[in-house]
Amino acid sequence: MSKILAFAGSLRRESFNRKALRIATDGARATGAEVTLLELADLPLPLFDEDTEAREGLHPNARKLKDLMIAHQGFLVACPEYNSSITPLLKNALDWASRADGSEAGGLPYRNKVVGLVAASAGMLGGLRGLRHVREIFGNLGCTVLPEQYALSRADAAFDEQGSLRDEKTRKALHNVGARLAAVVADWK
Repeated sequence: MSKILAFAGSLRRESFNRKALRIATDGARATGAEVTLLELADLPLPLFDEDTEAREGLHPNARKLKDLMIAHQGFLVACPEYNSSITPLLKNALDWASRADGSEAGGLPYRNKVVGLVAASAGMLGGLRGLRHVREIFGNLGCTVLPEQYALSRADAAFDEQGSLRDEKTRKALHNVGARLAAVVADWK
């Protein structure tokens, strides 16, 4: 069975990306994957600083994040776009998780992992500019990032009051990213 860790780079309660992530996780679960939905707010981390790390060691929440990442074969990530790039929350979490801990290499949480990406934005590009940076970061960390991704534009009008998508084609596209990730992870060696 595929084990996928799903998280969004947003803390906002009504985040379009968190809503899009839920739909993509439905796709992964429909394919038989076990999905753990992580709220990064549940593992608050200070801004990464090597001096603090040298003085205090790996932050306990960074250790918890690393353990979660190590325990899963794939990551399903919803990536808000801030100023055409990755959010500080997501970048900080990825940076903390990449730190060595004792004899454990920093790249361990990313080794042999497969990543599926979605984004949602009120803008016309749907977060595509930020996805480019997120793809590069995960690739540099050693992950395989699926070419299939989905960027939902005009997300401010895409969801109804219950958080469901108004358009079936869009729901299916997000669903398919999760399903594709689950299928690839299940076959991953």
